[in-house]
Amino acid sequence: MKFTLSWLKEHLATDASIEAIVETMTMTGLEVEGVENAGEKLKAFTVARIISAAKHPNADKLQVCQVETGQGRLEIVCGAPNARAGLVTAFAPIGAYVPGLDVTLEARPVRGVVSNGMLCSGAELELDTDADGILELDSELKVGAPIAEALGLNDPVIDIEVTPNRPDWLGVAGIARDLAAAGIGKQTTKPVLPVPGRYPSPQKVATQAPHACPMFAGRFIRGVKNGPSPAWLQQRLRAIGQKPISALVDITNLITHDRARPLHVYDAAKLNGVVRARMGKEGESFKALNGNVYNVTPAMCVIADDERVLGLGGVIGGEYSGVSETTTDILVECAYFDTTITHQAGRALTLTTDAQYRFARGVDSGFVVPGLELATRMILDLCGGEPSEIMVAGDLPPPPKAIFFDPDRVRQLAGIDVKPTRVRAVLKDLGFETSAEAQGSKRIIVEPPTWRRDVEGPADLVEEVARIEGFDKLPTNEPPRAAGFRPPPASVGESRTRLARRAAAAQGYNEAITWSFCSRAQAHAFGGGGDEMLVANPIAADLDCMRPTALAQLLVAAQRNADRGFDDARLFEAGPAYTNTNDVGQQRTLAAVWRARAPRHWRAAPQPDIFDVKRDVLMILAAIGAPVASLQTSSDAPAHWRPGRVGTLKLGPKVIAFYGEIHPRTLKLIGVEAPALAFEIFLDAVPAPRAKGSRTKPPLEKLDLQPLTRDFAFIVDDATPAADVVRAAIGADKSLISDVNLFDVYRGERMQPGKKSLAIEVTLQPREKTLTDADIEAASAKIVSAVMKATGGTLRG
Repeated sequence: MKFTLSWLKEHLATDASIEAIVETMTMTGLEVEGVENAGEKLKAFTVARIISAAKHPNADKLQVCQVETGQGRLEIVCGAPNARAGLVTAFAPIGAYVPGLDVTLEARPVRGVVSNGMLCSGAELELDTDADGILELDSELKVGAPIAEALGLNDPVIDIEVTPNRPDWLGVAGIARDLAAAGIGKQTTKPVLPVPGRYPSPQKVATQAPHACPMFAGRFIRGVKNGPSPAWLQQRLRAIGQKPISALVDITNLITHDRARPLHVYDAAKLNGVVRARMGKEGESFKALNGNVYNVTPAMCVIADDERVLGLGGVIGGEYSGVSETTTDILVECAYFDTTITHQAGRALTLTTDAQYRFARGVDSGFVVPGLELATRMILDLCGGEPSEIMVAGDLPPPPKAIFFDPDRVRQLAGIDVKPTRVRAVLKDLGFETSAEAQGSKRIIVEPPTWRRDVEGPADLVEEVARIEGFDKLPTNEPPRAAGFRPPPASVGESRTRLARRAAAAQGYNEAITWSFCSRAQAHAFGGGGDEMLVANPIAADLDCMRPTALAQLLVAAQRNADRGFDDARLFEAGPAYTNTNDVGQQRTLAAVWRARAPRHWRAAPQPDIFDVKRDVLMILAAIGAPVASLQTSSDAPAHWRPGRVGTLKLGPKVIAFYGEIHPRTLKLIGVEAPALAFEIFLDAVPAPRAKGSRTKPPLEKLDLQPLTRDFAFIVDDATPAADVVRAAIGADKSLISDVNLFDVYRGERMQPGKKSLAIEVTLQPREKTLTDADIEAASAKIVSAVMKATGGTLRG
């Protein structure tokens, strides 16, 4: 929601600075996105007049213009089709930065003719989206005047973010009301005076869907003259990013932003029969004002006459019945549409307009007829005409329910002392009606205004008083705790997740936070995407499915980093994955991806591979207390992992982690370049640590005896995992063997087909005495026997 400071001051009498106004907005709950002064951005641009325009000697679509500027007469090459003698437009001198083109002008020849500046369109100045021609300004403007001053753009524009529960903030008058209540000025919004009708309306209106459109009001105005709106109205709309269209359309756009009251104007000559609000029918469609054709459904509210659909109620009008410069008779619509139906219609069609944005949040139900009166007055003032009597079909919804309120609740809930008289004054300034409940009672009866249907109980009223008093006045005292209160300890899962995050970061991965949703196509690529996992009301079209894994979004994020020059991103996320809708269908996981790229170096660097991510997985598992030495390795994995380059860590039948390379086919489906390494740890599958019998730390074991190592090489079947050899060796004598490492894998000519050689280094750590040759030989025999029994292999000679 954007508005200018001068616009605000039409509803608020104040001498406060823009900084004070913005600060007050923040303290009363309005989120100010920013304040922009277009005069600063456009200070290099001035008003100029074209003296003559002749065809360029070397180009058919260019003209050489003699232009009167504040710097004197200059020759400028222009390609705009509307460049002509006598036109007053915007001029950019050499050295000026043109924001819409992101260029700084230089004196360069254009097809052999040097252009000493530029004549600018609205799009090039970022005033609107029109790039078809240069600006056409008022011929009375003084040459050399700053363009921002000429267009009334040296007026700060305030941009605010409006929460869904405050539709009254979508109008400047509503913002002024809250600022006046906060004491920064006095509200000066003029009351709407009725315009008497001079004849019965020849055009009838009706509502046949009271649940979707409870009230439909209309007024016929004949003899209007439509054309460009006055300069002040065009300037006001341009300042907030709106493109002026015509006087009739600009009036409705102004009232939409001024009073949060959308309206629509029809060309009465194109209407056939009664104009009514009704539900759509299968097979119906209409061409909207934006040029697109939309198919309507029975769940949508449409505006139609006896022959066709004229528009989508509360969302957008149709092109067929739109007004033009030839329009003389009009029907002005001012209706009240249901918030849910309007919201769902816009979402179904992926269509958001200024009207839909407001109706979906709830407009003021009490401003239907007054809004029509206001529009009538402006149309008569700017376009002339003769109004009919107002037609009203249907009934308004009942007003918000009254609330019984004790002013002392402000102290109890917000912690600030506000006198009852001040409470009533604040509520009155905000438009609430208050009255005493009974003689001697502290409670008052509060009736919310029709534009505040979000206020439903005493707590809402406390919030209203607190924000007007200023959120900065709220105390920071913590709520009182019961005697002996202690915060609940973290669960095993929470502690394990925290440790896993730290361990992943220690391995060089950067933490990312992505959505718990993904597109259904991404879910399909990773084995999910079932109908039961679809989101009923997704926040975006590409976030319509619960994710089966966080890998998809991490891979996409890594690709985005690569597209911006960070080719070796290492990302992880600790978050949920969803496999089904059962109680156990949500799993706590830690997923990570690595776009592994060998660093460029004059010495050849090894390409990271599956063993690098396996190392990271084992380090993280050890950090969270998993029994790493007891894990078994297999190559069974889901289809999105690349066969032959994937490993699965298990504890019995339970899968603890997957690691390896993502299948290129899967990467192609989600638009990611191969190769990509990844792993996924299922934190809930890791068994909880055993409870310790004592909180005392075990004694430090200090060994004085030197360890020694022995190497062994075993010939085993090619399908035998190296982990089986390592596990068997370390279990041969746990009291003596402290470590086992695999240091060589050999497949070659001297090896039988289907066989491989695995060489391990075994560390023997004596504890009581130095090992003799006999002790070492006995330990070696145990190791050979254990490995041969576990793998069926033989000792390599």
